[in-house]
Amino acid sequence: MNTVTRAQLAEAIYANVGLSRNESAALLETVLERISAALEAGEAVKISAFGTFLVRQKGQRVGRNPKTGVEVPILPRKVLSFRPSQVLKARINNEPEGEGDE
Repeated sequence: MNTVTRAQLAEAIYANVGLSRNESAALLETVLERISAALEAGEAVKISAFGTFLVRQKGQRVGRNPKTGVEVPILPRKVLSFRPSQVLKARINNEPEGEGDE
């Protein structure tokens, strides 16, 4: 499985948009910084035809050490989740857009 890197994304912007390599990298950094800032502020980030990034609050709960069986409290925390759009789900599954089970 391959991983898409920042450098590859910046190169794709350079190739498809026509900005210089430095401008493409700066544009990518600006977009990623804006997304990060919105998530830090607790806002959801929705990218049409791609999906939604959400910050959820998880409450405190009791976990268990699988080796010893000792109960350990798991503190409340925020977690980042992603819900893909129907369009993205269809593309991943090679289905025509609009079909799906949701």
